Amino acid sequence: MPELYYREALKRAQKDYRARVSSGEDPCLPVLDDIVPPERSAAGVDLGLATIPAEFIVGTKTHGRTNAFARNFMPLLAENTEFAQKWERLCQSHLAEGIRDPIKVFEYLNRYYVQEGNKRVSVLKFFEAVTIPAEVTRILPKDTDSEEAKLYLEYLEFNRLSGVNYIDFSKKGSYAKLQTLVGKTAAEPWDDEDRGRFSVAYHLFKQVYEGVCGSKPAASVANAMLAYLEIYGYEALCAGSQAELKKAITRMWEEVEIRQDDSPIELKTEPSREKKTTLLAKVVSAVKPIKVAFIYDKNPRNSTWAYGHEQGRKHIQDAFQGRIETDAYCDAIVNGETQTIEKAIADGNRVLFTTSPRLLPVSLQAAIAHPEVTIFNCALNQSHRYIRTYYPRVYEVKFIIGAIAGAMAAGGDIGYVCDYPIYGQVAALNAFALGVQLVNPRAKVVLEWSSVVGAKAARKKLEDRGIRLISTQDFSRSNGGSFGENGLVLTGDGKADLLAVPLWKWDVYYEGMLRRLLDKTMKEEYEASSKALNYYWGMAAGVVDVQWSESLPEGVQKLADFLKRGICREICDPFALPIRDQSGNAIAVSGDAPVLQQIMETDWLAGNIDGAIPAYDELKSFSRATVDVMGVVTATKDKSADGMTRA
Repeated sequence: MPELYYREALKRAQKDYRARVSSGEDPCLPVLDDIVPPERSAAGVDLGLATIPAEFIVGTKTHGRTNAFARNFMPLLAENTEFAQKWERLCQSHLAEGIRDPIKVFEYLNRYYVQEGNKRVSVLKFFEAVTIPAEVTRILPKDTDSEEAKLYLEYLEFNRLSGVNYIDFSKKGSYAKLQTLVGKTAAEPWDDEDRGRFSVAYHLFKQVYEGVCGSKPAASVANAMLAYLEIYGYEALCAGSQAELKKAITRMWEEVEIRQDDSPIELKTEPSREKKTTLLAKVVSAVKPIKVAFIYDKNPRNSTWAYGHEQGRKHIQDAFQGRIETDAYCDAIVNGETQTIEKAIADGNRVLFTTSPRLLPVSLQAAIAHPEVTIFNCALNQSHRYIRTYYPRVYEVKFIIGAIAGAMAAGGDIGYVCDYPIYGQVAALNAFALGVQLVNPRAKVVLEWSSVVGAKAARKKLEDRGIRLISTQDFSRSNGGSFGENGLVLTGDGKADLLAVPLWKWDVYYEGMLRRLLDKTMKEEYEASSKALNYYWGMAAGVVDVQWSESLPEGVQKLADFLKRGICREICDPFALPIRDQSGNAIAVSGDAPVLQQIMETDWLAGNIDGAIPAYDELKSFSRATVDVMGVVTATKDKSADGMTRA
């Protein structure tokens, strides 16, 4: 019997060997000594006895046995060799009582290389063992600036908290995201119950996913599971049956496939050219108008964010009379996000605008469950294929307001109240600081966060430091029936003068999007792309603007107007300046602006900012839901990777 197993193992080895040779790959096991100098291996960290995933054992420590095995660890030597006899005896032992003696391995970048026990690994892999006991020595990477090393350092932090060593992500930030999705805070350790529950859930997902994929998975198990968790949540995975899981994976297949793309997002930075509407199309739309739902997480009566979107909805109702009918659904968080969206669909709405990042997970679930409905979510930097996201380039406006603040500050500091440490808002904060720097290189921008201490307390902290010029929060809640101040204010003598405000022109944004939805332009864009579409229009499209007070000095007004015209004509880029972060690292040089994707993902602070991006645990509980969806890297975990290239 063992000799039959060896014969089968030899066939597997020869098949793998030939396939790799024909594709130009090295057919033999990789050798750690060729990857890491032996002297560094000798200085490795002893981790003791551990149970390691068999699939992560990929090579040998030395050249001694590398030619005896194919790359899949199956034996290559002939059946009449002493090696074959020893393999067969190990096989017999495994069948009789199991192989219990641990192997010895070196771990490097979350992969294992065998020092002692190559044949044991071969036999166990032949019988498809999931884990193997091993004495492990870890070798830490010498160059921690490489992308591979940064991802590995993220794994080490996750492994320290969870004790899980069989998760292997391909993209930075995934380990921190998983930590959040299983219900843990950024630094919260797992207990035995957590590990056991996760292991059952993971291996169930792995079994079903590999059954759906066959021999050619669309993405690694870990990447596919993360996509599932982002849509359906951890509790659904733990409680779901195999049949339910198979159905969910099949439905979300495009979401899984996009995980393999190194650049899964396609930014639409300006409106595509609008088509001329034919007479027939006008007649058809007049007979059967499209129903469009606007879904708000809060109520326009007490949230300026929701109020702005509601004004946009009313504009649409008037601008497309006879062609579009709109419905508003308020307080989705209170009334139940899923129930609210399902009601909107049941009411006959075929286009949904979910106007808060907090509504993104349920929007994604609804889009997968209802392919007949088109759903847009107001968020940024989201790699989801089934929905489209939209957000304005507010940083362009904040750059102008920063220049106004710098011109008005004289020798004093300037305050800045930022709402959330999320994509877009951190970029806007830095753009404001760069605008200040443009006209007042010695001024400091003192930073406070409304998502940490509250808007009023943040502003008071600035005022207590004697700061009179403050860029307040972008949006506020109702206070006694009226909204608070938004924009750049100059305080003193018990009053506050509003100097400049950002204008979020949702009426323009929604009209532009719906016109292109009606003329099929957006449908053509979606069908022509395999990526996640993120609409990120700016001042040139008219979806965001700035208004300043006539009381500003004439020169300051002319400066603001000059910058505005430059940005609208796309000849002035706020980030095309010499920039240094708070550590003195060069970010960009004049005339060499970072690409828009990098600006969007900004998680550093400009050198003239006095303050820091808050850690996740510092945020108020209501703020975390937004940060969970679109928080920058440093707000969701300890910083181990930069969002932009250092010079």
